[in-house]
Amino acid sequence: MRLLHLAWPHLALRLARRRDPAIPTAGPLVLGGRPWDDGVVLDASPEAAALGVRRGIPLGQAHRLAPEAVFLPPDPGADAAAVEAALDALAALSPGIAGSTDPADRAFGSLEVQVDGLEALWGPEPDLVGKARAALAPILPGTPRAGIAGTRFAAALAAATGPGPSAVPAVLVPPGDDAAFLAPFPASALSRDPEVRGRLARFGLVTIGAVAALPRSALVARFGTDEGSRLHDRSNGRETDPFRPRRAPERLALALALEEPVADLEALRFVLRRLATALGAQLDARGEASGRARLVATLDPTFAPGRPPLPGADLPTAVVVQRLPEPTADPEAIERLLRERLEREPPALPVARLELELLDVAPAAGQQLALFNPQANAAARLGWQLARIAVRFGEGSVGRVTLADPEAPLPETRWTWHPMTADGTGMP
Repeated sequence: MRLLHLAWPHLALRLARRRDPAIPTAGPLVLGGRPWDDGVVLDASPEAAALGVRRGIPLGQAHRLAPEAVFLPPDPGADAAAVEAALDALAALSPGIAGSTDPADRAFGSLEVQVDGLEALWGPEPDLVGKARAALAPILPGTPRAGIAGTRFAAALAAATGPGPSAVPAVLVPPGDDAAFLAPFPASALSRDPEVRGRLARFGLVTIGAVAALPRSALVARFGTDEGSRLHDRSNGRETDPFRPRRAPERLALALALEEPVADLEALRFVLRRLATALGAQLDARGEASGRARLVATLDPTFAPGRPPLPGADLPTAVVVQRLPEPTADPEAIERLLRERLEREPPALPVARLELELLDVAPAAGQQLALFNPQANAAARLGWQLARIAVRFGEGSVGRVTLADPEAPLPETRWTWHPMTADGTGMP
């Protein structure tokens, strides 16, 4: 999996300054409420942090540490709405997004984007980072730091420790190089627990690479099964906190607007392939498969006969819903089946936008193949081929014959006809 981590340091304070330009730009600032309020610090400026103010401590304690600080009231609803709008903007680039909208959450100010397969749509990863920043510029204040890696931990560390956003577009960790990237960083970055950090220091484990070089059994013996295994996996570039998308996991969707409306099916096939490739890579990275596809073509009625559309009116659409013969993440198989539907039922008007949504997403199931039968998966391949034929020539035009009663006296009662439907069903 490839993950893009976007980080806005002190996002809550940045949003407060945007709401109230009169807030000082320098000096200690504490966000959370008045010193006598029953609350905790949600954010603190670097000047306040230098005086000992930390997120999560009571406001009264923060006032004793920094009595000269300016205490600001929070607006959790406005902050949550801003991050929610940012997540919606990122959803136009990738179906896999995640981030906290709660200002009290330690993860507030960090957003994650799954970028597997998106190169076919938006270009190389540096270009994708630029598009994400451009989409978020009018929504969240400031330019976020960015890092791309194969695990959540490595991507977050890349974004947090790399040069500022004005220096490079993003810190990109090559696929498979997470462990090498993490090796020189301090071992204390592996855990937030002060006790674990202290024990790492007492054992002389200064860098993450030193932790990674130890056997798993050694770490388990000293830190316990859960924490020891977590330290070993994280230091070796393996995922310890699986990525959980914000949207429902049983559906993935991506859309692509065309520069000019297209009526040629070959051009639509090219766009459809790009969408299917991107979504298929997202499924494959998560170990999932889809059982149903939904294609929505937004039509352009500009040159349609009759009255032209009114400004602001919804554009007509053509919708194709296709059940797949079996759950799959193969983009070529999905694209071929949908292409057959488009060729049989071409859109009545030029297409201005194409959206592909994969539904009924679930963990991919393995298939046990026979050891001495190389054609064990032939039935599955046959189901896809028959489904394409049924789409092209109509349901009921193709089917499969099976023997029902070989000893029946009448030949016509010895076999059974199974019509094939467009979703590949009909096979016994």
